[in-house]
Amino acid sequence: MIEALKTNIPARLDRLAWSAFHRRVVIGLGTVWILDGLEVTIVGSIAARLTEKDAGLGLQAGQVGTAAAFYVAGACLGALLFGQLTDRFGRKKLFMVTLGVYIAATAATAFAFSPLYFFIARFVTGAGIGGEYAAINSAIDELIPARVRGQTDLMINGSYWLGSAGGSALALLFLDTSIFPVDVGWRLAFGLGVLLGFAILIVRRHVPESPRWLFIHGRAEEAEEIVREIEEEAERDGATLSEPDTTIEIHQRERIPFREIASTAFRKYPRRATLGIALFVGQAFLYNGVTFNLGTLFSTFYDVPSGTVPVFIIVFALSNFAGPMLLGRLFDTVGRKVMITLSYVGSAVAAIVLGVLFTKGSLTKWEFEGMIGITFFLASAGASAAYLTVSEIFPMETRALAIAFFYAVGTAAGGIVGPLLFGDMIESGDRGQVALAFYIGAGVMAMGGLAELLFGVRAEQMSLEEIATPLTAVESGDDDADSDSSPASDPARDRDARARERLARHAAYENYGARRYRPGYGATIGSRGFGRFPVTPGPDYDLDREIDLITAALDAEGPMTRETLARLVGARFWGPGRFRRALRIVVQEGTVRQTRAGQVELVARDPRSAGSTVSP
Repeated sequence: MIEALKTNIPARLDRLAWSAFHRRVVIGLGTVWILDGLEVTIVGSIAARLTEKDAGLGLQAGQVGTAAAFYVAGACLGALLFGQLTDRFGRKKLFMVTLGVYIAATAATAFAFSPLYFFIARFVTGAGIGGEYAAINSAIDELIPARVRGQTDLMINGSYWLGSAGGSALALLFLDTSIFPVDVGWRLAFGLGVLLGFAILIVRRHVPESPRWLFIHGRAEEAEEIVREIEEEAERDGATLSEPDTTIEIHQRERIPFREIASTAFRKYPRRATLGIALFVGQAFLYNGVTFNLGTLFSTFYDVPSGTVPVFIIVFALSNFAGPMLLGRLFDTVGRKVMITLSYVGSAVAAIVLGVLFTKGSLTKWEFEGMIGITFFLASAGASAAYLTVSEIFPMETRALAIAFFYAVGTAAGGIVGPLLFGDMIESGDRGQVALAFYIGAGVMAMGGLAELLFGVRAEQMSLEEIATPLTAVESGDDDADSDSSPASDPARDRDARARERLARHAAYENYGARRYRPGYGATIGSRGFGRFPVTPGPDYDLDREIDLITAALDAEGPMTRETLARLVGARFWGPGRFRRALRIVVQEGTVRQTRAGQVELVARDPRSAGSTVSP
């Protein structure tokens, strides 16, 4: 029997202060990308070694790309298999299983004795990693507060490149023939991945199941207990948590048929489905094509010895890690649509310039490395945001499946063709053919940027349930209102009206004069953003609460500096840019003013009388 349940668990999770719990989530779940980076880069770093006669494998240069294609194919199938199982059986069960698959397959890779065995081992390793993508991304987004979900996701996805840099640095050690024999060092490199996998498995045991998944699947008491423990831990860390009054009513169901999940996801959200495919195809082609073949690219065209190739890959990896780390905050403040478009299109332009200069032969090996770094500094932020996008724009019941589907389809289309194409063109020794591969990669990246421009969804600092209503949600209507409450006496109605009025005033102010040309999200060209596709954000209740905290603190304590005010209201728990935005709005409304002495003070009038006048 289907049971209806009203819960405020999503709102409680989104308003949580950052605590030791969230750090455990990042370490226990996010570190899978370090493993993936280690896996991919080890193959790229030792590719030249694997093709040497004494390495014990007998791979040809072109077969390095084949091994990459097997890995990516396994990741695609693993994502689809484990993705639907994650939505059905829960996030925690599957992220433990997929890590176990990765550990076993990586251990098998270390004992490879022939190209065929190596290909099969790489296929199974990829299946484990692909399953991780679905289970981990869905769990992280459901556990991380909405206000920092963007930069946290980008940081976690970007950590792939920490594994890449680490794998390259260790490859320098393992490829040193004065320490390890030619046929032993590369095997030990894979053994390191096994050890890291076991370490992550130990930490991951302490990460709970997603409360959002639990309450939808009929386990409300367990979800309530987990959230209560997280709140208590946050309060022990010094956070003051207010009780949110935003709730959602859902029909609890133990199982949701796969057919219903898939049908709803792609019939209800066709534009979002198009967006997801475009983003994944674009980043997968360019990334897999270059990353899997970077070692052979340097050794073929710049005569870089196999033992020195990891140095260049380390620099490449660090430039990729810098992209999400330095730009990640902007995805939560400037907005998803603007930043994803700029990162995709910007990397496409850089790749075209790279191809032109490479064809002319005018780049030294370090100048080529610099151009690669610029291209992928931007591409890395965009690629990380692709995973973020598909994990937050579909209903909760379909989240893992959506991640798996778009990863599998996009990566199969771009991630298998890319390595094979780049591998064949590098083997030809023709600079013009390699440049053509860069041009194709730039084209598909530009298409991803165009799709974001047309179909991008404003999701920054919004609850997952606001972005996409759960399939099991009960439609609210007039019958849901308390019959004893009138609009004038209902606090929730008052808060909603106040927040909407404030939102309208702020939108009018932001579109006044030259302000409408500043970068940021918006509804039309000429306002703040791209494209003539209307954006209709709902009221920001957190902003309303934050403004009330600011005015209450100034009313109680009198004038003070911005720093003192921020500390007094606990702004460090609000999220990036939240305090600055709230303070700017109350100044615009005339509730608060900033003095020449560098202090802020409350204006002696009713904050609700600010009216709707727009002043420059």
